[in-house]
Amino acid sequence: MKRKTDLHIHTYFSDGVFSPERIVDTAVDVGLEAIAITDHDNVLAYDVAQNHIKEKGLEDKIEIIRGIEVNTLYKNNEVHILGYFMNTKDKNFQELIKNQQQARIKQTKEIITLLSKKEGIKIKFEDIKKLVAEGGSIGRPHIAKAITNAGGTNNIMDAYAKYIHDDSPVYVQRKTVTPFDAVEIIYDAGGIPVIAHPHDLDIAEPLIKELMNYGLRGIEAYHRKHSPACVEYFSSMAEELGLIVTGGSDFHTPNIMNGQIILGKNFIPEWVYEKLLEEKKRIDMA
Repeated sequence: MKRKTDLHIHTYFSDGVFSPERIVDTAVDVGLEAIAITDHDNVLAYDVAQNHIKEKGLEDKIEIIRGIEVNTLYKNNEVHILGYFMNTKDKNFQELIKNQQQARIKQTKEIITLLSKKEGIKIKFEDIKKLVAEGGSIGRPHIAKAITNAGGTNNIMDAYAKYIHDDSPVYVQRKTVTPFDAVEIIYDAGGIPVIAHPHDLDIAEPLIKELMNYGLRGIEAYHRKHSPACVEYFSSMAEELGLIVTGGSDFHTPNIMNGQIILGKNFIPEWVYEKLLEEKKRIDMA
């Protein structure tokens, strides 16, 4: 079954700006037939979106795939692992999310302390927490916004430039899982682990090959940061290694510069959805 799809979307349960309901409505408006909500380190938006689909009678218009994007670290590289179709009641998967959320809270509180001590910028944890949906994942955008709201900088971009980067004296790296752990846990929970936007990684090829030993099943070749040559490179790599190809807009917010909503604007081939379903069936039969 071929469908117009976008397999990488964020809501305000992580660092996106739209509610799950608005994501669904927007996806229908732009002609998408299947989407995956892949918030960072949580799966809370899925049920909200599904309830909205039922309430509005959109079952024939759109399908939602349960997804996640797990933030991991490997040799000082931030590696993002996408997961699709996993059983979210799996004990190890639930433990993964719990640990990731605790790490985000600990990191945020440590940054707040350093901002106060070193820069005189006073922020309360609650000021940051209220910028994300209840139970959602606090991240750099929320900290940057809180710094700006507190008068620490004139705008969010300045907050990033001064404080929210690895070399800043007030930034603390999050103690997160390895990509190997994330891939293995997603796979063992019946999900399809996929490496996200690999163009960001200098070590992409050797890492992908190593992650296959833990259950990696796909490469996100189609992404808004990927040039046509980059798409071809990672698509060829996937074919050579026996992995599936996925893709998505990695939508967080409308493009402020030209007023466009770029949801689904990655020109992802319709066969991507079909291959994803085939891979899920293969995993279930294994």
